[in-house]
Amino acid sequence: MKVFLSLVLAVVLLSACQTSTKKTSDSGDKKVSLTAAGATFPLPFYNMVFKNYTSETGVLVTYGGIGSGGGIRSLTDKVVDFGASDAYLSDEKMAEMPGEVVHIPTCMGAVVIAYNLPGVDGLKLSNELLEKIFMGEITKWNDAALKANNPGVSLPDMEITFVHRSDGSGTTYIFSDYMSKISKKWADEVGTGKSLKWPVGMGAKGNPGVAGTVSQTEGSIGYIGSEFAFAQKIQTAKVQNSSGEYIEPSIASISAAAQGEIPADTRVMLTNSSNPASYPISGFTWIILYKEQAYDGRSQAQALGTVEFLNWLMGEEAQAGASKVHYAPLPEAAVAKAKEILKSVTYEGKPLLK
Repeated sequence: MKVFLSLVLAVVLLSACQTSTKKTSDSGDKKVSLTAAGATFPLPFYNMVFKNYTSETGVLVTYGGIGSGGGIRSLTDKVVDFGASDAYLSDEKMAEMPGEVVHIPTCMGAVVIAYNLPGVDGLKLSNELLEKIFMGEITKWNDAALKANNPGVSLPDMEITFVHRSDGSGTTYIFSDYMSKISKKWADEVGTGKSLKWPVGMGAKGNPGVAGTVSQTEGSIGYIGSEFAFAQKIQTAKVQNSSGEYIEPSIASISAAAQGEIPADTRVMLTNSSNPASYPISGFTWIILYKEQAYDGRSQAQALGTVEFLNWLMGEEAQAGASKVHYAPLPEAAVAKAKEILKSVTYEGKPLLK
């Protein structure tokens, strides 16, 4: 895995260098280029905003969607300017990093329960059904419990195939965090994490891999970032929230999950929100970087370029683009906290932003 990640990042870095060289020679104005890697959950949003930033500023931002686990390893190895993860680092994990890190939330998204049952739309899944399906206790789509929860819906006599992530994934963390909150059995036997020992199912790499497998496998069910389901027109279930309401993922229902208190460091899981209008498997996704940017011969220009980009990402223009690819923009409280965190990022002890 480490060799594979190194190869992926080598390709990303080579691409960044080649494109940056071209821009420099074309304009005569030498600019930094930024390289990042990590979560696939926000990949459609990142692809859009990174391209927009390059068009506006000439600063190339190259991103490798290798999963949240790969993003953190890349940041740990200091081969990227920043890593991206849908799971914030615990105090223990932060202490293991080679330097102090900070978390910058970038947008909000939903992890949807995607399925492939032609002709069966609007499937409703209760907490109990989610537990029994993903623990392998309900194995057929026409199970009596599924039928009782979906009256009037013709469910086929077909085996259920659960598709999960095979790589270290922040999407898995959000999904399993939710499952641990609604199911004691899940919490005790599977737990919360980026990589899990799955009771049942088949693995696929990245959100694109799970989405592709579900879309091609009739009778399958899995969890993916909402944009991947919407882009491929994959069916998504209505999920029961903490108020007992069956909610579809939407900009409004995702945003509703963040209406509670957000801590100063923004490290909070938004799953199973108490807001009755919220979609229950919602969450922030973060960019993570070193608080002190003067490391490993890193130039001040490179450090300044990193925080200037992240500051732009907190702005109205970038945030307004989130809804175009089915993500929710950050609430004002999260933006304010993120900007305060960016002001704490230093180069040789001096703040990079005023």
